[in-house]
Amino acid sequence: MRPPKKIFFCIVVLVFGGSALTILLISSDVYPFCQKDLFILNRNSGDFLKLPEADCSMNTPFLVILVTSRLGETEARMAIRQSWGKERVIAEKRIVTYFLLGNNFRSYEQIAVATENTLYKDIIQKDFLDTYYNLTLKTLMGLEWIHKFCPQSTFVMKTDSDMFVNTYYLTELLLKRNRTSRFFTGLLRMHDHPVRDPSSKWYVNEEEYPGNYYPPFASGTGYVLSTDVASQIYVISKKVPFFKLEDVFIGLCLSELKIQPGKLHSKPTFFSGHVPYSPCRYKKIITSHYTAPSHIMLYWDGLEKSIAEECPESQDN
Repeated sequence: MRPPKKIFFCIVVLVFGGSALTILLISSDVYPFCQKDLFILNRNSGDFLKLPEADCSMNTPFLVILVTSRLGETEARMAIRQSWGKERVIAEKRIVTYFLLGNNFRSYEQIAVATENTLYKDIIQKDFLDTYYNLTLKTLMGLEWIHKFCPQSTFVMKTDSDMFVNTYYLTELLLKRNRTSRFFTGLLRMHDHPVRDPSSKWYVNEEEYPGNYYPPFASGTGYVLSTDVASQIYVISKKVPFFKLEDVFIGLCLSELKIQPGKLHSKPTFFSGHVPYSPCRYKKIITSHYTAPSHIMLYWDGLEKSIAEECPESQDN
């Protein structure tokens, strides 16, 4: 059930509100301590600040989608909650979505997130600084939650808040694949090498990674793994040297576990770039990147309205 518009307006006001409210509430326990370091090498980020209201033993999900998000991305989270991330049953399989958040120095955003979580109860958060190079910590936090609180689920998907995810097609392919253990898939990167250009976002020096090639991994924009693998990655991660590129780090863990990533379909279904929208095209993809909140809603509405319509074979791929 969607909350009243007035409540959502309050969240927006908190996000963009003035400093008076911040000063009034900053001393309360709504705002946890901020980390001092921009990039944290210590992966022990303590207890969870926020946990979703979920009992996987009583109402077991088939697929848990973990969405990495920043505190200020309220609009994106709202769009996902009202579209592909809404809890639903597909082919008698329950799909649920939770958001992974770190922390920052902006108290007004922390207050807004606390209010948001009270309403939706779908946020997983720890007290590490929310930066791009801490995506590894954020992802491990999600896998820790799966390991400790939802091992009964069958599959886990990790994706980002600017992604479109076709949960209908993903569920269909997972059921056809009929493999529920030691499984990992996504947009596979089988022979990627470290970027040595210091100006690149993905720059890695030889001290950080001396090898010429990374082990096989999947683009962090969206990958799916059986829940047993999610738990195994969380456990083995303590023995794998920390690496700032989250998707590569997951690949390093898979290599340690001797788990080889595999394709979900013979045709491409995961995309790390933006796929131009058409209802027929989107019926046969799992992910598309760089999708604005308004477009997430628009694309999802179009997909659901056309779900039963036949498409020309040439537009199915």
